[in-house]
Amino acid sequence: MDVSGKAKSLPENAYRKLKPGEEFVPVVPTGRIVPELTPYSLVWGLVFAVIFSAAAAYLGLKIGQVFEAAIPITILAIGLSAKRKDALQQNVMIQSIGSASGVVVAGAIFTLPGIYILNLSDKTNFMQMCLASLLGGFLGILFLIPFRRFFVKEMHGEFPFPEATASTEVLMAGEAGGGQAGVLVKSGLLAGGFQLFSQTCGLWRETFGTPAFAWGESLSRKVRLEFHMMTEAAIIGLGYIIGLRYALIIACGSFLSWWVMTPMIGILGKGVTISGTLYRLEALDGLDTLMIFRNFVRPVGIGAIAMSGLIGVWKSRSIILGAFKLAAGGAAAKSAAGGVVERTQRDLPMNIVTSGLIMTLLAVFCFFWFMVPGVGMGQALAGLAVVAGISFLFTTVAARAIAIVGTNPVSGMTLMTLIISSVVLKAVGLQGPEGIVAALLIGGVVCTALSMSGGFVSDLKIGYWLGTTPSTQEKWKFLGTVVAAVSVTAVIMILNTSYGFSGEGALPAPQANAMVAVIEPLMTGQPAPWLLYMAGIFMALILQWTGLPALAFALGMYLPLEVNTPVLAGGLIAYWVGLGGSEKTQTARKDRGTLIASGFVAGGAIMGVIASIIKFTGIQATGDAEWSVDRVLGTDGWLENPASAVLTLVMFCGLGYYLYRSSRSAAKD
Repeated sequence: MDVSGKAKSLPENAYRKLKPGEEFVPVVPTGRIVPELTPYSLVWGLVFAVIFSAAAAYLGLKIGQVFEAAIPITILAIGLSAKRKDALQQNVMIQSIGSASGVVVAGAIFTLPGIYILNLSDKTNFMQMCLASLLGGFLGILFLIPFRRFFVKEMHGEFPFPEATASTEVLMAGEAGGGQAGVLVKSGLLAGGFQLFSQTCGLWRETFGTPAFAWGESLSRKVRLEFHMMTEAAIIGLGYIIGLRYALIIACGSFLSWWVMTPMIGILGKGVTISGTLYRLEALDGLDTLMIFRNFVRPVGIGAIAMSGLIGVWKSRSIILGAFKLAAGGAAAKSAAGGVVERTQRDLPMNIVTSGLIMTLLAVFCFFWFMVPGVGMGQALAGLAVVAGISFLFTTVAARAIAIVGTNPVSGMTLMTLIISSVVLKAVGLQGPEGIVAALLIGGVVCTALSMSGGFVSDLKIGYWLGTTPSTQEKWKFLGTVVAAVSVTAVIMILNTSYGFSGEGALPAPQANAMVAVIEPLMTGQPAPWLLYMAGIFMALILQWTGLPALAFALGMYLPLEVNTPVLAGGLIAYWVGLGGSEKTQTARKDRGTLIASGFVAGGAIMGVIASIIKFTGIQATGDAEWSVDRVLGTDGWLENPASAVLTLVMFCGLGYYLYRSSRSAAKD
């Protein structure tokens, strides 16, 4: 509410280009001073940074999709501030500080798990991994600040800013009142309880699979056909948010891997008779269905993921050129501006930004030289050159990509960084395990910098529309980055101890595995399944030529079947929710369903992290340990009973039905 008691609203020209001589006046005008950074907004921003760093890391390592925390944080902030006066700008700060979680996580999980995948944890430690994320986040903020005015103000109406628009609309809806936060919390608690009973208490299985039944095991053994579905609330919620089209594309990648390629390769172990000649590979007969997928099919998915990332960079070539034009034009306009700067356009002073950038780059050099094993001064300088050059070149690319389409081709740019750094480090005499660790840490710094610049530009655009002081957002984003970097590093280490990132029962960590598969042969000279990678590369190109999103399909090929089938279930529910009714009814259902699904994602992912922490302490859901939950509850052996698989499917269907019915009921509210 404003001082007159009327509900605030966005100006009519918030999303369109301005006419000659027209000015944009934000929701809170320049001349009005309201609380922004308060103890309340700072504490809650940091709390959400910790919570959603853990949730995003868990979900990203499990399914390859980083959970965007901005909207759930915004909704929760609105719910907490329901009775506070002048809460709008404080909620903007909570969102801005807390959303550091998602961008830092995206930078970390694409690279740092590779250290554990290659069993190189003895060559690194918590501080090294944390600093890689921290320094990368600082670089992303500092490189973006000089371009804030031109992305946010000068290009007003030129870019749609889809993520910033969504968060802004939620903030304005909160100003008008509503029970969004209650719906989000309720669905989050439901999802968390569902995960608790499954993962920690072991009352039903985490994954439904046909091999649990005698007929399913026979089918797998004879023709290599299996069906698996992970019963996680977070994943079905993510599928709902993604929508049917992309969920189906991802699932089709899995269906190709598990129902076409794996049986096709597996049948060679049994033998195929063609024109009277028996063709048989006896070694394949000794492998189960999962081993065939891991050894022969997954490398094709790795090649497809790598090529899809590079395709993303190529498709962004116009964005790259446009970013450089902005940089050139922006510097000239900045120098000509001069004079007194109004509050809503006040950035951190340029001398502070420049000094901070120099100090951060110096810290990067010292980090490589003194803290990375096997790195000398010359190699540290080479690493610094790679980090500074690529971060500077692609910071504006990441920001412009987010501003235009809401997605950041960070995985492709990170892959390019790893290849370049591997070649450069090898040229200056650093290779083998030490070279791999150095390359992964360099990649972690760059990946976080690019992810941060892309995410932060959305925060600044939200602040521009609503009238937040940019320098306040910029100043406190650093603290949010520190907290997020510490949190995500701790979560990665806990998840590695609890589950691991390679082998049976491990978290898939698809991007990190793809990065490792590419750089390990470059740094060690060891053979790699290049022909299988090449098959994936051509598959990604063919998908691109046919107009399908290559990265979505490639992730489906790489990830286990059980991860992608609940994504498809969520997408189908989203489709069914939208059937019938007027346009207003469909919009109400969509918004309600998205809110519930966001609660599923947040609550399920957070409980997944809690479950891993419980497992980290030595308490198991099942097993021979003294503190296994099944022994305490007297349910020993229950999860091996086929009836538990039936219960698993029933509980998952019940969860899906709740999402469907609650979303459809929005039209009645």
